[in-house]
Amino acid sequence: MPRSHWCATFFAIWLTAAGLAQDKLPVKRVVLYKNGIGYFEHLGQVRDNQDVDISFTSGQLNDVLKSLTVLDLNGGRISGVAYGSSAPVDRQLGDLHLPMNEKSSLTDFLGALRGARLEVRNGPNVISGRLLSVERKTRINGGTTLEVDYIALITEAGEVKTTEVSPSFSVRLLDRGLPAKVERFLDLVSSAREADVRRMVISTQGSGERNLFVSYISEVPVWKSTYRIVLNSKNGQKPLLQGWAIVDNTVGEDWEKVELSLVAGAPQSFIQNLSQPYYSRRPVVPLPESANTAPQTFEATLTQGGSSLMGTVTDPSGGVVANATVKAYTSYGHLAANTTSDANGRYEIGSLPNGEYRIEVESPGFQKYVAPGLTAETGRVFRHDVALGLGAATETVEVNAAAPAINTETSSVANSNGRLLGSGRALGGSGSSPGHGGHIGGGAFTPPPIAVPPPPPRVSAQELGDLFEYKLKEPVTILKNRSALVPIIQSTIAAEKVSVWNDQSAAGRPQRALWLDNSSNLTLDGGSFSVLEEETFAGEGIFDPIRPGEKRLVSYATDLALTAGSRNATESDRITRVSINRGILTHESHVREKKNYTFRNEDTTPRIVIVEHPVRAGYQLTGEAKPAETTTGWMRFRVPVDPKQTASLVVEESRPIAVTYQLTNLDNDQLALFIRQRAIDKTVEEALRKLLAQKAVIADFSEQAEARGTEIQEIFDDQQRLRENMKSLKGTAEEKALTQRYTQQLNDQENKLETLRKEKAQLEAKKDAAQAELDRMIEALSMDVSL
Repeated sequence: MPRSHWCATFFAIWLTAAGLAQDKLPVKRVVLYKNGIGYFEHLGQVRDNQDVDISFTSGQLNDVLKSLTVLDLNGGRISGVAYGSSAPVDRQLGDLHLPMNEKSSLTDFLGALRGARLEVRNGPNVISGRLLSVERKTRINGGTTLEVDYIALITEAGEVKTTEVSPSFSVRLLDRGLPAKVERFLDLVSSAREADVRRMVISTQGSGERNLFVSYISEVPVWKSTYRIVLNSKNGQKPLLQGWAIVDNTVGEDWEKVELSLVAGAPQSFIQNLSQPYYSRRPVVPLPESANTAPQTFEATLTQGGSSLMGTVTDPSGGVVANATVKAYTSYGHLAANTTSDANGRYEIGSLPNGEYRIEVESPGFQKYVAPGLTAETGRVFRHDVALGLGAATETVEVNAAAPAINTETSSVANSNGRLLGSGRALGGSGSSPGHGGHIGGGAFTPPPIAVPPPPPRVSAQELGDLFEYKLKEPVTILKNRSALVPIIQSTIAAEKVSVWNDQSAAGRPQRALWLDNSSNLTLDGGSFSVLEEETFAGEGIFDPIRPGEKRLVSYATDLALTAGSRNATESDRITRVSINRGILTHESHVREKKNYTFRNEDTTPRIVIVEHPVRAGYQLTGEAKPAETTTGWMRFRVPVDPKQTASLVVEESRPIAVTYQLTNLDNDQLALFIRQRAIDKTVEEALRKLLAQKAVIADFSEQAEARGTEIQEIFDDQQRLRENMKSLKGTAEEKALTQRYTQQLNDQENKLETLRKEKAQLEAKKDAAQAELDRMIEALSMDVSL
């Protein structure tokens, strides 16, 4: 960061000397974002050709230069914006043409003045002239060696004189302008110790009084959220949630009665070094950050437990009403789920979390139907039929009737959309509207007693695209270089005290936790929280952002009274299904796994244990235990444990396994093995035996054809022997008789060969026909049998 700000000071002095008025333009609005960016608005009045100034730190200036917006709102114009340069001290010293730096000694200083006219006093002696040199000499005095500096001057008479630089030595600068240059040098060196404040002067031109608007962004410290959750079981009150934001003012001006908004979002922003003169391009390499362990957080709900709601929407005549809008609201007024009736008038809302709901049904041409007081319970399906009355959509008919339970279960996933933030002024706007939230004050903040209902809401919240905003409804004052705790919420909240057990975590013991239901109208920004129970500290933790109407587990302490353990059991199930298709036989079986969780409660108060069981690909629940909710990685089960008692949870899961066989490779031994393992039934056995019989026919034809081929080869080999014998008889007495004999044998063998070839060809044709029949049988065989 630059250390010199002399130009800004000089510019302000020049403006004052010229008789131009300067006034501060106060900060009126501040919006802080989670990515360390702040949006600032200044608003004030100017008269005629008036200049105003705004103070910044050097770190702010780059952001201000690339985002500054200045508007004269009443017909005037902006004639210019000026700010002090921030060249590095070393470069500004170089501009003085004095060969010195910030660490120059007296000798260095005198050496830098070579050639200057000086008046040197050393005791009673006075020498005037131009500085020739500064030398260091060694002098021996009483056996002691000393290093002494001498300066040499040339007088106007051309005489060279030297004098020692002693404690009584003094120098007066005689050259015009040299004292001012040295004073400037000292100012630059001194400026490095001045406060890091830069001033920007905005010049306006116009007539009369006018409103001037200035806005810009600036790098600021990230605002942080921290919460207090107060539990009080004695008076039966709901827990009290108190939220604070930690805000730091590190900019160059005080925030006096500013309109403050805190936005949990990160708009895209970057740093560009615009304020400093540019000399070279060099990469900026950040320092490595050390990794610290963080408190545990829990995943958000993916599939909620509870029950399902279904029914039929009809008109007064009993006809079905299609495309009617059906909405389910929680007791806090948050939209939990919505759907429309189908062509048959039927609707269904799946997996509603436990609690009370209000159902609203609307359709054009009919009165609005409202049914409050419907209660959802885990594992149950409720039916509520709706009869719409004719009339305008603005008319409402409220029915107080409980929905009958149906003895079925559903596993559909709810599309739960909690209400977003309340209304408030959008960024850059000028109006505001009321919202809902907790108590907010501009000064000291004192929470009410727990037994007293919370005060009226003093903070509004609004949706800003994917962001959400806390907008304080009273001005806030934070002086520069000061920090403050700003209250953002105080409200009762629904919370269930539980213990969480996950045998894959590093905790080793169950964790004390709260199952929070965000019944406020504000999105709770992620941050740390502390729990106070029975007027004392009970623990602390961290949670991620929680939307209105969303439930979230947050742990804050170790449950020392609860002991947990688990054991696994695995067994392979017998084959339960056999299918045959396109020559493939498939055996399907299941691997069944049981996990038994056991808990011992040594406390005198009961426990509700939330067991986190992993979600594994390919596994399905088969037992009676049903999860209260499911995240992307965990199923959460509720287990009540009485005081001084032991309780257990058995989670049963199964995974299907499929083994395939090629029917063309099937033999009698494999079939016999299937029969011994009871892997097939009689129907499949008969079908497979037909295939094996056909394979036996093919094998017989193949064996006969092979025998004919062997016999043909033997005759061929014998003919070769006879021909060799006939060649050897030439010229002998036995030639005629033996030749006749061999010739007869060859004729007989040729006749035999012709017969064998015909038989072999016939056998191969029969084998091919039998193979084609087997292929047809395999292709036509299709079975699906459950054993």
